[in-house]
This record gives sequence, C-alpha cells and structure tokens, in this order.
Amino acid sequence: MGARAPELGRRPSPAGAENGFRALPARTAPARAACSPATAPMAPHSEPAGASPRLFTWDEVAQRSGRQERWLVINRKVYDVSEFSRRHPGGSRVISHYAGQDATDPFTAFHIDKALVQKYMNSLLIGELAPDQPNFEPNKNKQLTDEFRELRATVERMGLMKASPVFFTLCLLHILLLDVAAWLTLSFFGTSLLPFLVSAVLLSTVQVQAGWLQHDFGHLSVCPTSTWNHLIHRFVIGHLKGAPASWWNHMHFQHHAKPNCFQKDPDINMHPFFFALGKVLSVELGKQKKKYMPYNHQHKYFFLIGPPALMPVYFQWYIFYFVVQRKKWVDLAWMLTFYLRLSLTYIPLLGLKGFLGLFFIVRFLESNWFVWVSQMSHIPMHIDHDRNVDWVSTQLQATCNVHESFFNDWFSGHLNFQIEHHLFPTMPRHNYHKVAPLVRSLCAKHGIEYQSKPLLSAFADIVHSLKESGQLWLDAYLQK
Repeated sequence: MGARAPELGRRPSPAGAENGFRALPARTAPARAACSPATAPMAPHSEPAGASPRLFTWDEVAQRSGRQERWLVINRKVYDVSEFSRRHPGGSRVISHYAGQDATDPFTAFHIDKALVQKYMNSLLIGELAPDQPNFEPNKNKQLTDEFRELRATVERMGLMKASPVFFTLCLLHILLLDVAAWLTLSFFGTSLLPFLVSAVLLSTVQVQAGWLQHDFGHLSVCPTSTWNHLIHRFVIGHLKGAPASWWNHMHFQHHAKPNCFQKDPDINMHPFFFALGKVLSVELGKQKKKYMPYNHQHKYFFLIGPPALMPVYFQWYIFYFVVQRKKWVDLAWMLTFYLRLSLTYIPLLGLKGFLGLFFIVRFLESNWFVWVSQMSHIPMHIDHDRNVDWVSTQLQATCNVHESFFNDWFSGHLNFQIEHHLFPTMPRHNYHKVAPLVRSLCAKHGIEYQSKPLLSAFADIVHSLKESGQLWLDAYLQK
C-alpha cells in the first residue's frame, strides 16, 4: 500500500511502515515507549483527558500475544492486559488465551455486570482500532457474528438470562434430601451389603447432582450478583462436594473460552500423554513419530483409565495439591468441612475401613457418570489448535447436543444442551430449551451443522471417535 496522509485523529505511522500497519517502535521512540516490547514493563494507563485516542491495526494487536506483552480488543477498544492477567478474577490463563485477538463475544458471554467490570478496565485502555479497521479480525465470519450478537440482544430482551429461584431451590432441596436418605438407609436398615450399596448409589447421585448445581453457580447463572453466586458456589462445591471453587474456575473457564483447542482447553490435556484426540492432532502426532501410549488401542483402555479413574485416582489428590500449592486457604477450609461432615456421619455407622470403602465406591460411581456425560459432547467433535475463528464457530465445532427429555435433562444437569450452554454460559439451564430453536435457525441459515443425538449414541460416539483417531495416528506413525 502506498504512502498516504494519516486519517483524522490517527497518529502518523513511523517511517518504514508497510502494508497498512506501523513498524514496531524503536527503543528510543518516546511517543510509543509505553507499548514497546523493548522497554521495561509498563503500568497500563488510559489516554489523558482530551487527547486523541491512539489508533491501532489488527496486525499490531496480533503481534502482542506473547508472554511479555498481551493486548486484546473489546468493542473496538484496545486493552493492555499484560500485567492485569495475573490479577484477573477469572484466572490468568483464560484472559491470556485471547491475547492478540478480539475478545468482545467472550467478554459479553462471561460477565453478568459489564458496567461494573468496565470501570476496572478503564485503566487498561491504551487506544482503539483505527477507523479503517473492521470490528474484528478479517478472517472471522462477519455476518454470522453480527447476527449472533443480534440474537443475544433478543435473548436478553426475552428475559432468558434471568434465573428462576424456585427451580434452583428445588435442585438444592432434592440434593439435600438424597443426602439424608443415604444416611437413613444405613441407619435404619443396617450396614449389610444391600443397604450399603443403596447408600453408595444415593451418595453418588448427590455428588453428581451437586456437581451440576455448583456448575450453575460457578457460571454466575443463578443469582443476580457475582458476589452471591461466588459465595453459594463455594458452599456447594466445597461443603457438598469437597472440591475447591478456585480450581473449578481456573479449569472450566479456559474450557469455555477455547473449547477443544489444544494447549488452551485443559479438558483435552490428556492429549498426547494418554490419548490421541481429534483427527488433526492425531495425524500430527503420528507424523512426528511420537508414541506415549498404544493409541490404536485407546478405545479399549479408555474403559480402564478414563471413566473409572478420573475422580478417585486423579482429581481426589490433585485438588488438595492445587489449593496448597496456590495457598487457597478459604477453599481448603470449605473442603475440610465436607470431609469432616462425612466422617462424623458415616464412621460411627461403618467404622473407618467401611467408611473408606464407601467413599471410594461413591467416587468411582460419580467418576463414571461424570466422564461419560462431560465427554459425550466434546470428544467426538473437532479438536485442533486455536485457529482464532469467530465465537459461534469456535463453540459449534467443539460441541453437540443430546436429545431433550426429562431424564436426559436431569441426568446431565441440562448439559445435553451443550451448544446453547457454550454460546450463552451465564444463561440459567432451565432456559436452554427456549433458546435452542433460535440457535438452530441461526445455524441453518449459515450452513453450520447443529448436532443432536440420543444419549446412548452420544456415549458410543466417544468410543468410536477414540478408535478413529487412534487408527489415524497409527497410519501416520507407520508411514515412511
């Protein structure tokens, strides 16, 4: 692109700028020293009152995606989150996953009080996109993104982002009743094998259903304020389940920000050390001649190290490591109330050995239930590196639904509506079925596949996809 006069309000580009973006500033350039990667780390600041905003191109934003310097764009405003990412309430990694990219849609999706958050963001503002720059990166689907934003506005006007207190109160009550029923079973019918197993099944159901409920509070989809959501979230996940809220936030928000994106979604961290996941990554692994496991048999050993082992073998010790290593003492205190309550309730009935056996069986059953439900909507879908596509495409290519029914809704905590949940993560789950037809229409208009399948077919697809990706790895691995 040839030389031209700078647009009104835009600072002239340094000499040597080409292709519509300015060259990186020299170490001695005072006007740009604050955003130069060659200078000392800066404290984020906003433009002085009355000053023309500094203007940037997408190319410049994209260059600030490393460890030292991280910028992102929200509603055309450019923010430097290099230092702030460490203090980000949702975790440093989730915000860093959008460094160098437009983060408008995830920002809108994850925050329920945007006006409050915006006040804290003002100190991070360093400029805005130049007038000749599009609202988001040119590679993203403009029409799809614009229409999804219109859909979100429609959803908000319809009141679908508002929770029903009655629904969530009943969810909590049915969990507490099942918890009491598990103890009464042993207390009234004794500790022989049948009452013992019935109690284990009831407690496993409590753990899974409490897991779905803490998920609701963790996503800020129940109470009108973040404060109350966080407080009750700690009670449900800490006191009812014995897990830390900070650990869940750290892991789960990353998953929602970049689902099925390798090295950004922690839910697929089992690739490549345990499983070869997805067609793209499996072929890539095979071509690199890497073999950590016999992946061509992974659809078989999945039944050994997947559903049965995740919670009793891995999560059970890792959550304690997490809170101690990160000094999350409040979370640890909540967790200890769970183990204290459980011990005082069941050791008098079963003795220490019997209690430990009951606890292991509960975690074993819970683990199988949780893994099949949580993976049925993701493992069979597209898994790849982050290609920085638009929000709707990012979520749809990584998620699928399971048919609606009273049992499926209850059994999965409404996560059978995984598509709607990923597009609107703060939406109360009892409204997913209401927004689903609107999402289907949007997908049909833009030729995007909207997958929904029976529950057992969804389970089977996990195994089929593991078998397929394992074979793809083997073919690439053996190819000379």
